[in-house]
Amino acid sequence: MSSVFNANLLAGQHAVITGAGSGINKRIAERFAIQGACISIVGRNAGKCEVAAAEIRALGGTAQGVAADVRDADTLADAFHQASDAFGPIDICIAGAAGNFVAEAATMSTNGFRTVIDIDLIGTFNTFRAALPLLREKRANLLAVSAVQSALPTATQAHVCAAKAGIDMLVRTLSIEWAARGVRCNAIAPGPVADTEGMKRLAPSGEASWRRLLSGIPMRRAAECDEIADLALFLCSGAASYINGTVIAIDGGQSNLGSQQFGDMLLDSLRET
Repeated sequence: MSSVFNANLLAGQHAVITGAGSGINKRIAERFAIQGACISIVGRNAGKCEVAAAEIRALGGTAQGVAADVRDADTLADAFHQASDAFGPIDICIAGAAGNFVAEAATMSTNGFRTVIDIDLIGTFNTFRAALPLLREKRANLLAVSAVQSALPTATQAHVCAAKAGIDMLVRTLSIEWAARGVRCNAIAPGPVADTEGMKRLAPSGEASWRRLLSGIPMRRAAECDEIADLALFLCSGAASYINGTVIAIDGGQSNLGSQQFGDMLLDSLRET
C-alpha cells in the first residue's frame, strides 16, 4: 500500500467514512489511518465494518466499526454520536456508501431507480447532516464520493447518472451554506477503478470488453484504489485548505472522450446474462 504523502498528515483527527467495508472507501480508510487519523467505519453490515476496522488496527491504526444504514437518518445520527463518543469531534466525514447495477431505463423498475437515489444521493445528504452538529469547529472537511457518470450520460446507468449529478450539486450548495462554519465540502468523481467489487459486478469478464473500455480512457488503464485514496487524502488535508465546492474527476482523462465505450461494455454485460 503505497502513498506519495509523508506520514501523519492527519494526526489526531477523527474521520467517519460510510461504505468503507470494502473497495475504494476501505482503501481511503486505511490511508487515513496510516496518516494518523482515528477511523469510524459506518455501514449496514456490522460484521463487515468490524472486520475492516480490525484490519486497520492490525496495521497499527485506530479504528472502529459502527452499524447504520445511510438511508435511515435517525439511525445514522445515532451512529455518528456513537462514533463521536468514542473518538471525539469529527474532523473529516466521507460519504462513500453507494449502490449500482446494470439496467436500461426501459426495463428498470421505479423501485430499482429509487434504491440508488436513496443510497447515493439521500444517503450523502443524511451523512453530512448527521455529521454537521458533531464537526470540529473551523477546520472540518466533508467529502462525497461521486462518479464520472455525474457528468457523462452513460447507457444502462440512468439511476447512477441522476444520483451522482445530484450529489455534485449538493456538494456545491453545501460549500456555500456551510463555509461560514469553517466547513469545506468537496467531491471526487472516479472513473473505472481496478479490482473493486463494483467493477466486478458491472463489467463482464471478457478481454475484448475491457479493451473497449480502456480505449475510451486516454491513459489506457483503470485507476488503482491507492490513487483514489491519495486524492481523498489531499482534499481532506491542509494542502487543500482553500479548495471548496469542487468536484474533481479522477478518470485518466475519460471525461474528455465521453462514455460510449463504458456504456457499450455495460450493454455487453447485460447481453451476457
